Amino acid sequence: MGIDLVVTDLDGTLWETQDHLHPDTVAAVAELDRRGVPLLVATGRRLASTRAGLAGLGLTPPVVVLNGALVVDLATGEHIHRQSFGADAAAKVLDAFLGFGIEPCVYVEHPDVDVFVSDNPSTHPEHLASFGEWVRTGDLAEVVASHEVLAFGVLGLAPSSVEGLEDVLAPIANPHVSDERQFGGGSLTVTVAPPQLSKWDGIEAFCRHRGIDSGNVLAIGDGPNDLEMLDGARVAVVMADAHPAALARADHVVPRAADGGWAQLLTYL
Repeated sequence: MGIDLVVTDLDGTLWETQDHLHPDTVAAVAELDRRGVPLLVATGRRLASTRAGLAGLGLTPPVVVLNGALVVDLATGEHIHRQSFGADAAAKVLDAFLGFGIEPCVYVEHPDVDVFVSDNPSTHPEHLASFGEWVRTGDLAEVVASHEVLAFGVLGLAPSSVEGLEDVLAPIANPHVSDERQFGGGSLTVTVAPPQLSKWDGIEAFCRHRGIDSGNVLAIGDGPNDLEMLDGARVAVVMADAHPAALARADHVVPRAADGGWAQLLTYL
């Protein structure tokens, strides 16, 4: 029985950085299309960032963004799935961040705004600048009380500043702490999805919508936020430089994104 759907993470998996996709990976994406195997992207990125990164490569696939909170077909604009925090849960997550002295980015469902930040956001300045026109400044307590919150995130944190934060967040949400690839320097990224929500929930919602058997999925990833989709997939492919927890779930390990390892998934279809 063949694979009915390939699901890929972006950063550290499809590409090392979005401005460079290995030629072997470019060829493999084209080969998937030639074979008629659908491609679904599943990422922790917000929708606008995902769209822009893929558009630069001429790609408009369906995407699972914000670790499962939204599923959107980039080619048609169709919104397939959405799951957000309840107001009480969002307030508890915000309080947990503030208790560690961290002012997070708050991702919302809004036609004109992707993310709210405080006057003194803790995320990396380059991350903040990347939001462009899609960011607004506000009182975060008021934001979580009055908007539909999809996720929280902070990039470029010192490891010492988040020690113990994941344990505080785990009972009330689905947090992920991982190495920050884009800004480096030994810093960490913290993303928080609604309770029990993961990329796999978005993948299953997409499969139901398209009539695809979720039991015939190949998933490829590298990070802690990929664990549920690697567990759920029939075939789990993991990058050689992945997080140890992801490597522990691998059916197959391929070279890192910078070396075009993504292309080897064609072997496992």
